[in-house]
Order: sequence, then structure tokens, then C-alpha cells
Amino acid sequence: MEVTGLSAPTVTVFISSSLNSFRSQKRYSRSLTVAEFKDKLQLVVGSPASCMELELYGPDDKFYVKLDQEDALLGSYPVDDGCRIHVIDHSGARLGEYEDMSKVEKYKISQEAYDQRQNSVRSFLKRNKLGRYNEEERAQREAESSQRLIEEEAQASAIPVGSRCEVRAPGQPPRRGTVMYVGLTDFKPGYWIGVRYDEPLGKNDGSVNGKRYFECQAKYGAFVKPSVVTVGDFPEEDYGLDEM
Repeated sequence: MEVTGLSAPTVTVFISSSLNSFRSQKRYSRSLTVAEFKDKLQLVVGSPASCMELELYGPDDKFYVKLDQEDALLGSYPVDDGCRIHVIDHSGARLGEYEDMSKVEKYKISQEAYDQRQNSVRSFLKRNKLGRYNEEERAQREAESSQRLIEEEAQASAIPVGSRCEVRAPGQPPRRGTVMYVGLTDFKPGYWIGVRYDEPLGKNDGSVNGKRYFECQAKYGAFVKPSVVTVGDFPEEDYGLDEM
């Protein structure tokens, strides 16, 4: 008795095109007609179905046959997983024409017209007083920020430049050094303390983003918040970093 194997209802193939330089891997039903298959390929390669010529290649890229019967089922051809179906475009388009996004006309809308839309994200935020449209929340954040700045200024005022200090940042061992800078900076808001460490435990040489705040050797400088700085009689310690 002869046993005949049944093909899977779907097949996974590679799609290439004379219009594009890339390949796509797609899964299709074998029960599609060639005409229906072309309709689906329009979204993949950008070529009109009426301008397509289809060629079937095997997994080894060897040409098999043309898919030229519009009413024939895809499964009636020797299409198997790993095969490639190449779309030849006859619309007159050029290679890469559908890949060049610079030629796609961009949709633009004025701010005034966008503000009048009722189904936009901006309109939703305004109606529900969310994000930057929540005046109460924004005022609270500004008040908290101002309070933090006042507290940092008070802490910073008690840290004189030239003082010996110890820095105790969360998750890091204590580090000793000399206070070299106290004040506001351009790289981040708030008050910062510039410290020259006794050993190369820092991140910079006293400058950040090209602006110098104090002088020290590379890797000896750091900027920390006033809350982690304690000034006092902290003799210089030998961390043994220069030992071989």
C-alpha cells in the first residue's frame, strides 16, 4: 500500500523583489490562488499586483518555475519551506525607489490646527489635567525644587573652600580630600561641592564639559552634593594605590 505525505497548510518562504535590495521571510497559506497571493505581496514589495511577475526558486536558489497561472493554488506549485519567490516589477519603478524615505511627502500640521483637535494626545492631557497641564502638580514640583535648593545652599554655606573633608556617598567607601569648589554649576542644577581627593578615586580633573571649576590631577576630582560632605580634621590617608 502506498502512503502519500500531506503538505502543511502553510509554507514559509523568502520574498525578494526587483524593486528592493532586501529579503523578507513570510508565511502564507497554500490554499491562496496566485492572484490572491499577489495582492498580499503588494504590502511587502510595494509593486502593484497587476504589474508582478513571480518566479519560484528552491532553498539552494535554483530556479524552479514561474508562478504564471492566476487561478492556480500556491500549493499546486513545488513551493516548500525555505524557497524564495522573486517578484519582478513591470510598473516602471526603479530599484530602491520604495526604500528612499526622503522622497515620501511628510504630513505636517500647524500648532493651531493641532490644538483644535479633540482626539489628540495634547487634548487628552489638557482635559484630564495631566503632565505639564496639571498646574497644581507643577506648582508643587517647583516649590519642592525651590525648597531643595534653599536647603542645599544652607548646607553648602557651611563648607568652606580649602577645608579638609570626608565624602560618604551611598554605596561607596568613605573618601577623604580637600574642598576646592562650592556653588552652582553648568552641568547640573543645584549646589555642588568640588573635591580634590587624596588618591585617584574621582572622575575628572576639576573640569566638566570643557568648563574648569578647580585645578587637580586627572581622576582626583569629583563633584558631590553638600549632604554627603563632612568637613573636619581628616588627615590624609595612604590608600596604598601607588604600591606595586
